[in-house]
Amino acid sequence: MDRRRFLLTSLAGVFSAPLVVEAQRAAGPRSIGYLSSNSASRTQHLVAAFRQGLRELGYVEGQNINIEYRFAEGKFERLPAFAAELVELNLDVIVATPTNAALAAKSSTATIPIVMVNAGDPVGVGLVASLARPGGNVTGLSYSPGLEIVGKGLELFKQAIPNVRLVAVLWNPDNKASALGLRDLKAAARSYGIQLQFIEAREPNELDAAFVTIRSARLEALLVVADTMFIVHRARLADLAVKNRLPSMHGVRENVEAGGLMSYGPNSVANYRRAAAFVDKILKGAKPADLPVEQPTTVELVLNLKTAKALGLTIPPSLLGRADQVIE
Repeated sequence: MDRRRFLLTSLAGVFSAPLVVEAQRAAGPRSIGYLSSNSASRTQHLVAAFRQGLRELGYVEGQNINIEYRFAEGKFERLPAFAAELVELNLDVIVATPTNAALAAKSSTATIPIVMVNAGDPVGVGLVASLARPGGNVTGLSYSPGLEIVGKGLELFKQAIPNVRLVAVLWNPDNKASALGLRDLKAAARSYGIQLQFIEAREPNELDAAFVTIRSARLEALLVVADTMFIVHRARLADLAVKNRLPSMHGVRENVEAGGLMSYGPNSVANYRRAAAFVDKILKGAKPADLPVEQPTTVELVLNLKTAKALGLTIPPSLLGRADQVIE
């Protein structure tokens, strides 16, 4: 072989090698990481919705995709280590839910694509540059369709308990998105003549003390800002609210199914199923920076009449007629 032919052959091998590796990788099962700040046992329905979305797009776990799961069980401090573990596996994409998990994933990698699910104010917390142009390695679905959801939720709460004036707001200051949402909540409350008192709870062992404060302040109702810890411990939270004779408003239906009075917020099952479409696009070559963040299109009102009865409340027929689900 002459020198010229040898060089051409060598260069062809150099440039074709990455293509061969990429083709081999594409031919085998694709790898997905699933990072959640929530509990595995309490979010089975959401994981099932995500898997269903994948199946509808032709992905079957154990066949053409493999999924590595990490659940922080409501302990945000576990998220950075779990995110680092997933990054070390050199996955094709990481699904991270909700806000704090997405932030942990983003802090761990700037190259692996990340699909966030139910992230609160993704622009405000720094996950993306804008909804239309994410600009980095993160895209996916936000939790709220816009600021108007806060005002609407308070309006519906006021319809359920027309004479309410003093409302406790239970929130977790460790949730990066919550502090941003409180500003909008204050503005909405003023328009409805409601006075708010903000009560913090970071850990489940702080819930009893939070309700002692609420009782001492003679607050009349409870608004729970959506947070992983409150979802993980939703049964205990609902029990405390009923024992303290507090009608409660929530941002997710899971809390109402556990015994809260009512919720107004996005359909999380629909969001998790939709997340599969983002994964599909990324596995087919799309870049997160080019995929606009989607806001939920389905917002639902859920009422628990069993809880209303326990509290001695009569829900107006007009509100019952608007509900997407009534639990009896």
